[in-house]
Amino acid sequence: MSLPHAILTALLEKPSSGLELTRRFDRSIGYFWSATHQQIYRELGRLEREGLIRALPAAAPARGQKKEYEVLPEGRTELARWTAESQDPRPLRDPLPLRLRAAAIVGTAGVDDDLRRHLDLHRQQLENYQEIEKRDFPPGRDSEPDRLRHAVLRAGIDLETFWVRWLERTLAELE
Repeated sequence: MSLPHAILTALLEKPSSGLELTRRFDRSIGYFWSATHQQIYRELGRLEREGLIRALPAAAPARGQKKEYEVLPEGRTELARWTAESQDPRPLRDPLPLRLRAAAIVGTAGVDDDLRRHLDLHRQQLENYQEIEKRDFPPGRDSEPDRLRHAVLRAGIDLETFWVRWLERTLAELE
């Protein structure tokens, strides 16, 4: 996934200002694709220069007024092209397994404390995702867009479930 495509997706869901977009990233898209506020603003400028989005005209001119952006037809075409293209899976790039591999060489001092901290964080995130699932996907909400959004959320649930189980097993094996 790439940041421009994440932004196009978010703007197609709802035209937004840069600030609103960064807040939405913090609350939803950021769970699986993170970006800093600076990266988002920089990408908005690039997407606008490339003619994929535009700033909506302001109701009344005002100094320092936030721009609200919408996706142009060329942006929708690019997102559809990207969605349809084939991509290979990416390898996991989390430093924790690498740190454990290094600990096997240099010693495990402090590792189990951090593993417990990670376990708590993953349990909290799993609980958060499960609450979102209950709130946003009640029985009967099964349009195709809802099923796709729910699939993304279930991927997060499954990933957090994996981390919780792996960390519990790893901690048990280290004791």
